[in-house]
Amino acid sequence: MATNNKQHAHSDVWPEAFDGHPVGRYERQDLYCPEATAAIERHVREILRWIGEDPDREGLQRTPERVAMAFQYLTQGYHQDPRAILESALFEEDYNEMILVKDIQIYSLCEHHLLPFFGKAHVAYIPNRKIVGLSKIPRVVDVFARRLQVQERLTIQIRDALESVLQPLGVAVVIEAQHLCMMMRGVEKQHAVTTTSAMSGAFLKEATRAEFMRLINGG
Repeated sequence: MATNNKQHAHSDVWPEAFDGHPVGRYERQDLYCPEATAAIERHVREILRWIGEDPDREGLQRTPERVAMAFQYLTQGYHQDPRAILESALFEEDYNEMILVKDIQIYSLCEHHLLPFFGKAHVAYIPNRKIVGLSKIPRVVDVFARRLQVQERLTIQIRDALESVLQPLGVAVVIEAQHLCMMMRGVEKQHAVTTTSAMSGAFLKEATRAEFMRLINGG
């Protein structure tokens, strides 16, 4: 069985013998755990059998390994620290106007059916003498998206992470997404888009909220 020999930071879920970087230090890596890969492979083989497939036929022989690696990649946000990401690029700046990063692509897994949902996030904040490197905002979005999620919780987690570290005058997050659990199964509505929002501080004021909505809608 082939496994990736990269290491992963220790967590309560992953084996203690599996050494990695200390919690709180941010460094972008794609990390895999050999023990997790082997365990997931075994279960995927059983799933293939139970749905009526032969896991030993040519097209499926490496599928359990591929699924194991894919699920670790798609859920790597459990082992990443959004606070460390934000704190790695904080700067003092006398700027107190809205900063908006919009159309951030998101891909996540619905925790109810383990099917993807995907779309875009729009994230804005009004600084209170602290700004963060712009690339860190999409990275924080990815940290929370790469976990088993519901869209409502994902929206709030992004807002709260920025609020906690930056302590800004306000934060606004809007996510627009399509859910394969609605498109491929269930009601099978192909064009339904779900929009969620979470706001704090200055964005609770109608004028500021209206400006944010106008900007994300291209106004």
